[in-house]
Amino acid sequence: MSAERLVLASKSAARRAVLEGAGVSFSVQVAGVDEADVKAVHDPADAAGLAVELARVKALAVSRHDPEAWVLGADQTLAFAGGLVSKAPSMAAARAQLAALRGRSHQLHAAAALARGGQIVWSGLDTATMRMRDFSDAFLDAYLAAEGEALLGSVGAYRLEGRGAQLFEAVEGDYFTVLGLPLWPVLAELRRAGVLGR
Repeated sequence: MSAERLVLASKSAARRAVLEGAGVSFSVQVAGVDEADVKAVHDPADAAGLAVELARVKALAVSRHDPEAWVLGADQTLAFAGGLVSKAPSMAAARAQLAALRGRSHQLHAAAALARGGQIVWSGLDTATMRMRDFSDAFLDAYLAAEGEALLGSVGAYRLEGRGAQLFEAVEGDYFTVLGLPLWPVLAELRRAGVLGR
């Protein structure tokens, strides 16, 4: 059993499930970062860079309050048609967003950052390309009715690990990246940090 503590600076249930599934021991401390402030000073065309910056800001926010722990910050952004897509604020917005993504490809950028003592010691990024099928309006309406407002918590208004899988015809990239965490590089860094056994 490692003496090193890991804190996940994320409220994402999917990220918690990924780490738990991999057998990683950790606690959760939500960073409480205002993402809108970070986005306001970041180039919206650089969705990948924004994901890394958000992960770093979250890791640092928690690390400054718990300097003895290893703190893992993570975030995910969706890039589409040269811009950034954010979480839909309403079901009507989710419908419009999915209709725009239908029959086209977009990229999910998942970033993670590890901090200790109020300093970033590592950050990484992975990208998956998601190709949505050209589904019908009837399918879209049925999907929205079945998922309900829970889908408003996911960028893109879908969860690949759920009914959202039916929206796609192909995914290029790592499954864990789609879920919001570049797991393989994170595990490698946790081994290097002594949080996990080698």
